[in-house]
Amino acid sequence: MTQHLTIVNHPLVQHKLTLMREKDTSTAVFRQLLREISQLLAYEITRELPMTTQEIETPLEKMDAPVLAGRKLALISILRAGNGLLDGMLELIPSARVGFVGLYRDEKTLQPVKYYFKVPDNLAERLVIVVDPMLATGNSSAAAVQMLKDAGATNIRFLCLLAAPEGVARMKEAHPDVPIVTASVDTRLNEKGYILPGLGDAGDRMFGTR
Repeated sequence: MTQHLTIVNHPLVQHKLTLMREKDTSTAVFRQLLREISQLLAYEITRELPMTTQEIETPLEKMDAPVLAGRKLALISILRAGNGLLDGMLELIPSARVGFVGLYRDEKTLQPVKYYFKVPDNLAERLVIVVDPMLATGNSSAAAVQMLKDAGATNIRFLCLLAAPEGVARMKEAHPDVPIVTASVDTRLNEKGYILPGLGDAGDRMFGTR
C-alpha cells in the first residue's frame, strides 16, 4: 500500500458502521457488527499481499494456482478493544499469527502506559497488521507501532474502525511509513479525547462495561 490513509466507503461497511453508532444498539449486536465489519475492512488492508503459485490437482487436471507467499502475516491487537476486530479477521485469515499489546490511556495526560506485550517471532519477515477500533489521539497507536518496530517489524499496517483527524495526523507524524485503513475519519476529538460523533467507547460497548 502506498497512500497513508484509505477510507473504505463500501456501502456495507458504511451501513454497518451506522448501526454501530446508534446508542441503543445492544452489546450482542454491536459485537456481531464489529466482527462483520472487520472482515470487510480486512479485504481492503490485505489487497496487496504477495502471491506465488503452487501446483495443485483439480478434479480435472493439474494447474499452477495462486497462493499467498512468504511467512504467515501477524495480527496485533491493541488490548482490549482490538480483540473485537481481531476475532473477525481470524475467521478470514485463520493461519495468521497473533500478538497483543496492552496499553491504557492515562486520563489526565492522555498518554499511553504499557502493561503487556507479547508478539510472534520473526516480525521482520511478516506483514504486521495492528488492529484497534478507535484511532483517537493517536498516542497509544503510535506507541504500539514503535514497540513493534523495536521488536523488528518493518512492514506494518494499521486497521481501525473510526479515526479522528488528530489521530491520523499524529500517526503520520510518528510513522509516515505505516498506512492506515479505516471506515471513517470523523469530525474531531472532545476535551476527554473521545472521537465525535464517534460511537462511544468501543471496548465498553463490545464487552458491556462502563
